[in-house]
Amino acid sequence: MPRIPVTSRRGLLFGAAAVSAGAALTACTSNEPKKAGTAATTAAAADDKPGTPVTIGFAGPQADHGWLNAINQNAKDRAAKYSEVTLEITEGSNDTAAQIGQIQTLINKKVDVLVILPADGKALTHVGLQAMKAGIPVINLDRIFASPQAYRCWIGGDNYGMGLNAGRYIGEQLKDKPDAKVVELAGIDNLELTRQRTQGFDDALKNYPNIKKVARQAAEFTVESGQAKMAQLLQAQKQFDALWNHDDDQGVGALRAIAQAGRDDFFMVGGAGSKAAMDAIKADNGVLKATVLYPPTMAASAIDLARALGQKKGVSGMSELEIPASITLYSAVVTKENVDEYLPTGFI
Repeated sequence: MPRIPVTSRRGLLFGAAAVSAGAALTACTSNEPKKAGTAATTAAAADDKPGTPVTIGFAGPQADHGWLNAINQNAKDRAAKYSEVTLEITEGSNDTAAQIGQIQTLINKKVDVLVILPADGKALTHVGLQAMKAGIPVINLDRIFASPQAYRCWIGGDNYGMGLNAGRYIGEQLKDKPDAKVVELAGIDNLELTRQRTQGFDDALKNYPNIKKVARQAAEFTVESGQAKMAQLLQAQKQFDALWNHDDDQGVGALRAIAQAGRDDFFMVGGAGSKAAMDAIKADNGVLKATVLYPPTMAASAIDLARALGQKKGVSGMSELEIPASITLYSAVVTKENVDEYLPTGFI
């Protein structure tokens, strides 16, 4: 999941010009370039009014995690907003062969546009190429294909930016504390996204010479692993000032371990943006003080983009007649001060 950070607010997901939860989409997005300066090629207004019927195929992994379940729900809810959009959604699978078969079924049904969150981007690249060669534009969601020829537009989160912003937030809180210590509860170490989150975190901490990362444990993005690995960290580190946890689902377990140990001598920053984490941040009665977003609303935005492609329209607020080739979401830091703004995006 490689990412390039772009500034954003809740719902303003595409940097300078957004397709947000309520934003309109306008004008031209075929893959063929258009000549500027004539009435025929001027971007026509596109809003939430029904347009040309579009059938969107949606294929994602198995919803075995709160974030992935929210991805599916965001796609369904967004498609339901448009009376002219028909959503063909697969059951979802973490098995590469099964997901390829599901996508090939959608290709054979001749859907107008495909939205694909691959279980494994590299392994599913060829089926993205197959769809594109069949004339079906692909919105590649989050886990990126190995070739840009396999998709018309990529949209996803910013793993490096998650770590960077977590490190910056922690750094600002501890910048005046001599010999400050932080620990990291990472995700699955054999995933590139985990390595990117850690790299961003480490790079941010380089700007704060008074802060040292004294320990790191990799969990498995589950409640159970979060609890077990956090217990090990707490046992090994008798004193530290801040904790960054990569994932709010495993953070549920981490918080259990912290409560069982009776520790409250540090503050915690989470990752991804679950509703439970945001509720705890708002209550402000524990160690969890912030979370860094990895918004599942990207699936709703992918539906917006797919609708625009199917109707040969573009993105409101941009001078270009085509939708972008790639869109990176911003990993905002949610704190008590802004949690009410982001709470509606929290996933369960």
